[in-house]
Amino acid sequence: MNQKFKVVLVDDHVLLRNGLAATVQSFDRFEVLFEASNGKELTEMLNPLNLPDLVLMDVNMPEMDGYSTTSWLKRHYPDIRTLALSMYDTENAIIRMFKAGVRGYIMKYCEPSDLNAAMEALIQKGYYYSELVTGRLIHTISQYEDSDMAEHRNPLTILNDREIEFLQYACTELTYKEIASKMYLSPRTIDGYRDTLFDKLRLKTRVGLVTFAIRNGLVSV
Repeated sequence: MNQKFKVVLVDDHVLLRNGLAATVQSFDRFEVLFEASNGKELTEMLNPLNLPDLVLMDVNMPEMDGYSTTSWLKRHYPDIRTLALSMYDTENAIIRMFKAGVRGYIMKYCEPSDLNAAMEALIQKGYYYSELVTGRLIHTISQYEDSDMAEHRNPLTILNDREIEFLQYACTELTYKEIASKMYLSPRTIDGYRDTLFDKLRLKTRVGLVTFAIRNGLVSV
């Protein structure tokens, strides 16, 4: 018999959560441990003797939202892998969830097969980043983590000090215009830094820059 991985669903929409639970139960390798309507309820229901392998986390919820709940999980139970499942595909929401500690991000309107694939990826590889959200990010992560040269080459060596400074600011909620002000540069120059980093790191989105910075220790989460 295949091993069943335990999953907890955290979402304040009862009908959607019930449908999601039925979908997860239909997957061969996953079973629903319990459901919670918000982060506070999750923290109260978790049993240290019977922890889930995976949490499917909504972003916007009352009392304790996805950002604070994911951060709480990372502090208290870092081995639990969290997959954000949301209707929000804005850069700000995605960046905040990555910084909080999610291992992947997928949209609620995805196909069941895509959800199953995302959950399998978190169990097997430890992360999942969809093309919709992160463009070439999965390629970049694989390049630096799976390449035979990964342990011999520091990817930060291709960046200069000002590019690293910009990258650290990009991990905040500041707009590019606000970053320009902080660095005493023009918005056009900041756009140049961004485009140069996209080219050097083979990324397409600010989300990709943030995840690169986190994985290479430029910012703490």
